[in-house]
Amino acid sequence: MAERPRVRGLRGRDLPARDLPARGLSARGLLGHGRLLRRRLLAGRPAAAVRAAAGTALERWPGLRRLWPTTVRARATVGASLVVAAALALASFTLLGLLEANLLRNAENDARRQADTVAQLTAAGRLDRVRLTARGVEFVQVVGADGRVLFATPNLIGVPAFRPAGPGVPGTRFQTWRVRPLGGDHRQRVVQVITNTPDGPAVVYAGASLRDADAADDTTTAALVIGMPLLLATVALVTWRVTGRALRPVEAIRAEVAEISDRDLHRRVPVPATQDEVARLAQTMNATLDRLEASGVRQRQFIADASHELRSPITVLRTQLEVALAVRDPELWPELIGGALQDIERLQHLASDLLLLARIDAAQPVAAVELDLTALVEEAVAARLGDRVPVHLRLEDGVGITGSALWLSRVVTNLLDNAQRYADRCVRVTLRTTGGPGPRSAVLEVTDDGPGIPAADRERVFERFTRLDDSRSRDHGGAGLGLAIARDLSAHHGGTLTAEDAATGARLVLRLPVSPGHAVAPYRG
Repeated sequence: MAERPRVRGLRGRDLPARDLPARGLSARGLLGHGRLLRRRLLAGRPAAAVRAAAGTALERWPGLRRLWPTTVRARATVGASLVVAAALALASFTLLGLLEANLLRNAENDARRQADTVAQLTAAGRLDRVRLTARGVEFVQVVGADGRVLFATPNLIGVPAFRPAGPGVPGTRFQTWRVRPLGGDHRQRVVQVITNTPDGPAVVYAGASLRDADAADDTTTAALVIGMPLLLATVALVTWRVTGRALRPVEAIRAEVAEISDRDLHRRVPVPATQDEVARLAQTMNATLDRLEASGVRQRQFIADASHELRSPITVLRTQLEVALAVRDPELWPELIGGALQDIERLQHLASDLLLLARIDAAQPVAAVELDLTALVEEAVAARLGDRVPVHLRLEDGVGITGSALWLSRVVTNLLDNAQRYADRCVRVTLRTTGGPGPRSAVLEVTDDGPGIPAADRERVFERFTRLDDSRSRDHGGAGLGLAIARDLSAHHGGTLTAEDAATGARLVLRLPVSPGHAVAPYRG
């Protein structure tokens, strides 16, 4: 008895073709299941399985963590290789799927044309004229309503009738499956057509060879198995070389920075000529070193100036105390003690200024409190007793700002102290707001009728321990810190303090951002 035709199962196990309908599977269903597996592979589920397996392996063998690359160069190489491998795997599955689908479609079209031709001849009762005319079709079998083989090509002589994949409903229907009725290593695509004849419905089977599809799959798979490792090795090598070349300037920058100490801030890192991100990193690093060097210079200068300023009153105070000890006349002691108290007061003010500068340099945050700058200026002026010249106010009502009342009061006090030190007969304070429909600014101007500030020195007066007339400033009790503190506090509140042109004397202008919702009010003098 001839061998019954068999169908290749999902796991490579052959099943009898007659058992397919009974098991609820058809050849087309098997193909669809294979496509489902391919879609799952393309959907990334294998990647999730690999990640889960990797996590389990790391938990079971913690020593594997030491195999993970720790350098940027190694991680970039591994990452690029993994990405290329995933892309190649996806492209390979897609290529194999498209290639197989195309070849299967061609084979099915050939078998369908042959089956349609034979079905027409069967309906007309002219099976004697059946010829294999379609390209690639290897066999044809016609089964009658009673299950007898009405026609079969010579290579199916002795093979029992195929069992229909579905009920014999009159009309035409198509079913495909993978079947191997002729033996051999290649597969066939079988098309089933049901047609009506004078003796009842008949089923026509036409099988097309899938030898080309199997050969193409084998060839493509072999090429991918050989080519993918070579391509991955090339990608890893190129990534390793390119990453190493790109990171070489970074290593030079790191080595140079590692050798720079607090006494070598004049050194700079090399800037590559590539004009890329690494070059910008080197430029930024050099700019940071410039700021650090300038900060170090300012700090050393500040320490030297502070030491000088502290040494003078301490020396005078010691001299006065030594004279007081040497003088035996009690009537001179009050005068000597009064001079010593003045020097102590000067030391207290200087120490307070130095402490405030240290707090400002530490970038302590400003308290975000809503303030009425108009009331703050009025209180600062009212609290001053014994000013040498009168202060004339012209203030806008209800100028709202955000900041620290203590620090802003110190700004106003320092500006007034500076004006009182050099004014001749009067000091004028003006407060107003400026700006369009957008952000507005509060402008506080303190003007005196003194000698003024030369245009060349309008920035230098805000430097610490700077005196335009050293002897005169020292006579008036100034240490050269008042305007420097006022500018730093203004910048801390997001504002500016500048010396600007004036008809007579000096004109210092403070600008601060106004709180939202501030309404313009009329001046009052």
